[in-house]
Amino acid sequence: MNGLKDRLSSAAFVFRGYNVTNLGRSAELLAHPAYRRVIEPYLKEASDTCAEAIGTPVDLAARIRRGEETDLDSYAEAVALVMAMEMAQLRLLKEFFSVDYSQARMAFGYSLGEIAALVAGGVMEMQHALSVPLSVAKDCADLARDSTLGVLFSRGPALDHEAVQRLCLRINQAGQGAIGISAFLSPNSLLLNGQGNTIDHFQDLMSEWLPQRLHLRKNDYRWPPLHTPIVWQRAIPNRSAVMMQTMPGALQPPAPPVLSLVTGKMSYTDLNCRDLLAQWIDHPQRLWDAVYETLAQGIELIVHVGPAPNLVPATFTRLSENVKAQLATRSWTGIGLRAVSHAVRRPWLAKLLPQRSALLRAPLVEQLILEDWLLSQKP
Repeated sequence: MNGLKDRLSSAAFVFRGYNVTNLGRSAELLAHPAYRRVIEPYLKEASDTCAEAIGTPVDLAARIRRGEETDLDSYAEAVALVMAMEMAQLRLLKEFFSVDYSQARMAFGYSLGEIAALVAGGVMEMQHALSVPLSVAKDCADLARDSTLGVLFSRGPALDHEAVQRLCLRINQAGQGAIGISAFLSPNSLLLNGQGNTIDHFQDLMSEWLPQRLHLRKNDYRWPPLHTPIVWQRAIPNRSAVMMQTMPGALQPPAPPVLSLVTGKMSYTDLNCRDLLAQWIDHPQRLWDAVYETLAQGIELIVHVGPAPNLVPATFTRLSENVKAQLATRSWTGIGLRAVSHAVRRPWLAKLLPQRSALLRAPLVEQLILEDWLLSQKP
């Protein structure tokens, strides 16, 4: 895709978070004869910050060259690696292609990606931003070993989020482990993270306590239960908030503006960064709100930053396909009421389209995976 520099005013940059795979095409970027000198210092800085936090030598560049993926035992290294590669990718854009990230229309990040977006936006330095999640990484990984992630979804109407939250609270009261919503993926799907057998307990009680037929699919991997009340058990939000009191920076708004997945809005100012990041730790990620706001802002290009991003690209692709299926028409410039009236096969989407017309823009938005783009260019 050419002309990236000229499209910044209508572009949104989206930063990925932790995943079960975190290398992506980092080895190819690191082996690139022109890019290597830019990437290595970011990996060195992140390695040193990680090593100081966990008390063990860390060499992220060596891990990448070995092709050694991260796991729960190396969760801290995964956090450091992802953020370092995100910052390096943006630096490559500026140094080799004169693309100034700060001139983009907006940015947001899923989970860890929100912190990366703030670092990229000049709110704080990478080493200071990394020090907080790295200091609690072991506790997050330990909590993950007894936690299960599940996708709750409806094939019909939108989910009743309050009913889901009430059922989680009922299960928590039993004292057999905590369960909570970790992300709102779309009006008809969300993520749950629960300890012990709480996900199974939720599934057993769904038909009794929830007002519609729902489906719950458990994920095979273990995920740190960030963005849920499970992290209260290790006092992770309070400990992080105390650390952030003395963290340098965080006294200016980001450039470009960063949409917070805590609030689902452009909420960051020069005063509230620490407050929002403290809430980020245990509040669900409002991904659907970010998706809609991106479309409502008139974004024409979404640039996905980081190694092998998957969740957010898949979300926009799925929405685009759903909108196309619901509003099939010969001309996208002439979508009429008749087409909207036939949007009945996906009730959650049919209900939202008249109220949130920006959803109609989903098929028109282009997506770019930044690491792929960088490797396709000749700097």
